[in-house]
Amino acid sequence: MDMGIAGKWALVCAASKGLGKGCAQALGREGVNLVITARGEAALLATAEALRAANPSISVRSVVGDITTAQGRLDALAACPQVDILVTNAGGPPPGDFRTWEREAWIKAIDANMLTPIELIRATVDGMAGRDFGRIVNITSSAVKAPLDILGLSNGARSGLTGFVAGLARQHKLAGRNVTINNILPGAFDTDRLKLTMKTVGANTGISAEAAADVRRVQIPAQRFGQPEEFGALCAFVCSVYGGYITGQNLLVDGGAYPGTY
Repeated sequence: MDMGIAGKWALVCAASKGLGKGCAQALGREGVNLVITARGEAALLATAEALRAANPSISVRSVVGDITTAQGRLDALAACPQVDILVTNAGGPPPGDFRTWEREAWIKAIDANMLTPIELIRATVDGMAGRDFGRIVNITSSAVKAPLDILGLSNGARSGLTGFVAGLARQHKLAGRNVTINNILPGAFDTDRLKLTMKTVGANTGISAEAAADVRRVQIPAQRFGQPEEFGALCAFVCSVYGGYITGQNLLVDGGAYPGTY
């Protein structure tokens, strides 16, 4: 299927590995020019080279920096001729017990996982509306719908972003100008983030990280962890011309793990 977005420009955050990389790969296959960001230079440059090799017809620009800082956002935005597609993403805050978190930990989580996406949206959304095309995808978490007690920082910050997007996406001057804003909520995907969480769960329960992962896996109806490539494919569809009637939504991708009807 031709997604109809070849030649567009996308800014994909935290794209050197994991879910961000999966999104960049899927968009690149559709002929989308890419600006990818991450803090780790070596991994970012390697990903950029792989994206160019996978589709030599696209332009791929890499920007080393921390997207959760003002300078990191300025550098990333400056590298993108125009942002037609924005994929916000930042590493989640560490798991733990809320009793040990001081105010600074909460502010850091809110800055990274709520205010950073909002700042990027603010910098790009009106330009999208002026061009009558825009796709914004925020990578959040299934914990927005089914919170995990050890992910309190993430639960709080990402829920704040979810509420903000619910209102903004429905503005007529955006939705009526072919600009969509959606959140994709990943469940357990095979990423470094999952490995860290399983390590914490194992430490808290007296088992190994591998054993904790096995327990988590069998609780998922699909009986496996998701792959970043699967996540990226959904992101590409939401960003496509066929995704123009999907906005203000929270799209859960978790192998059936969420037990609710709604």
